[in-house]
Amino acid sequence: MRRPELADLMLLATVTLWGLNFTVTKYMLSNGFQPIAYGCLRFAAAAAILGAVAYGREGTIALRRRDMIFLGSAVLIGICLNQITFVYATKLTTATTVALLFGTLPVMAGLFVWALGIERPGSRFWLAACLAIGGAALVALGSGGGLSGHVWGDLLALAATLTWAWYSVAAAPVLRGYSPLRVTAFAFVVGTIPLLAIGSRQLATQNYGLSTTKWLLYVFAVLGPLVAANLLWFGGIRRVGPSHAAVFANLQPFIGAIFALVLLSEPIGRLQIAGGLAIAAAILLSRDRRDAVATGAATVRPAGTVGE
Repeated sequence: MRRPELADLMLLATVTLWGLNFTVTKYMLSNGFQPIAYGCLRFAAAAAILGAVAYGREGTIALRRRDMIFLGSAVLIGICLNQITFVYATKLTTATTVALLFGTLPVMAGLFVWALGIERPGSRFWLAACLAIGGAALVALGSGGGLSGHVWGDLLALAATLTWAWYSVAAAPVLRGYSPLRVTAFAFVVGTIPLLAIGSRQLATQNYGLSTTKWLLYVFAVLGPLVAANLLWFGGIRRVGPSHAAVFANLQPFIGAIFALVLLSEPIGRLQIAGGLAIAAAILLSRDRRDAVATGAATVRPAGTVGE
């Protein structure tokens, strides 16, 4: 067997941080943080850190006017709306369900690629799409013993997946002209502005007298899944390329489900296991090189909003 290289360890660390974030987010939203206030505080801090790092390395985070307008409109969906749907999904359903539903991301990105006429996927991809949709349905059914209880959380988790998939595809052209760090920093800064406006009420009413443990977890949620994971991710891609990195990205939903099981004692029912296996099969099918429609989600992923 090939010995793991530094890039492999970097990518594995990245998806581990992203996977753990589902559990951390669920815990924080169940123990004192209001959903949008939590998202605002995380992204504002991450935007400041990534902006400073990008400015220190490149002297600016600015893009050409056309690219700023294009990417700015994309982040309204891919960061602002994505973060709102993600935090409320995690609040309303289990971290396991959200993690597994995010496994449909490569296929969702492929559907947007097809809808926009960028590529024409083959039969393998359509089989993968059917498996992913069927797997998502099983995960949703298993999240609360039926369509009641967690249904809004399940729907919001799918919406969060769709918004991130859209952003992954929409931001790809901009990445051709700039470093990933600059694009990520610009996206975070611009995306945080409307998020802060939307979350201003919750920020004003948020109880900030939380325990030291919770604030340490908040620091981890900023520095881990958003800042460190972003730098590790693109560092790994630079060494081994996006196709190799995508294999690691596909582990995220299952790592997330394992963390939720171990740390939150969230049960995983038979339907969710069956749905997770169907999504895993869909991921493998969607990785066909001829149908390479799923790479957008892996190559354009700025810091894992789910890790975000």
